[in-house]
Amino acid sequence: MAMTSRNYRALGPHGFHRIHCTEWGDPDNPKVLICVHGLTRTGRDFDFLAAALEHEYRVICPDVVGRGQSDWLNDKSDYTYPLYVNDMAMLLARIDADRIDWIGTSMGGLIGIFLASYPGSPLRKLVINDIGPRIPAAGLQRVAAYVGQVVAFDSIEKMEKFLRTIAATFGNLSDAQWRHMTVHNARQLEDGRYTLAYDPGIAENFKKLDLKDIDLWPVWDTIRCPTLVLRGVHSDVLDHADAVTMTERGPKAKLIEFPGMGHAPALMADDQIAVVRDWLLAD
Repeated sequence: MAMTSRNYRALGPHGFHRIHCTEWGDPDNPKVLICVHGLTRTGRDFDFLAAALEHEYRVICPDVVGRGQSDWLNDKSDYTYPLYVNDMAMLLARIDADRIDWIGTSMGGLIGIFLASYPGSPLRKLVINDIGPRIPAAGLQRVAAYVGQVVAFDSIEKMEKFLRTIAATFGNLSDAQWRHMTVHNARQLEDGRYTLAYDPGIAENFKKLDLKDIDLWPVWDTIRCPTLVLRGVHSDVLDHADAVTMTERGPKAKLIEFPGMGHAPALMADDQIAVVRDWLLAD
């Protein structure tokens, strides 16, 4: 099966905006898996995972507004989690599936946590990749230091070299996977140079944060669906102790930690894909 693309319109405080998604698998398959990326990433990060699961699922990978091929918002103050959650709820309504499985990396994991916490949530199984109910100030400060900076490169090769440095914590990727991540997370500027495929304006609300620990444990404690937590052993965004507590509170998640990487496992390697696949398909 081939990957296809679709768009839908979501409504925010200041008008409609277009959300772009890539899809894999049979569009009539009632088993739906939604994969949502991290803060400055795009849905194309899940191409390898989606290709491995397309025979079991209809897989949908949206570009969160302000990223990838989705619209940028005119009012940058609208880049908030309530808007992201609402956009994804509109996607759930559009695909008309009774039950949905969810994989979320970092920001996408937080969106999944919020959606799973609501009464009557359609989320059947939840995979949280390297994020949790407590986000340490140190991790927030590291992200705040780079998000929103417009760094331009004369070539895709130079941009890939930069990505291999700032995303080294993603794990040991193949050359083809690094190139894939670079090409699909790049946009070309009018002068021909390349930069990352997100609106620098997503940083405006982030910069306003009082950079102290964020505590969402009360939200976590309301989740009841089966949950799998993935963590890079060297993550500075999800502490090991917090990950263990996630197995003891709320949905009492299963925890799997991947050695040799930090925030966040790319979910491109065969062993990581196998972990996710086996857990999702188990009864």
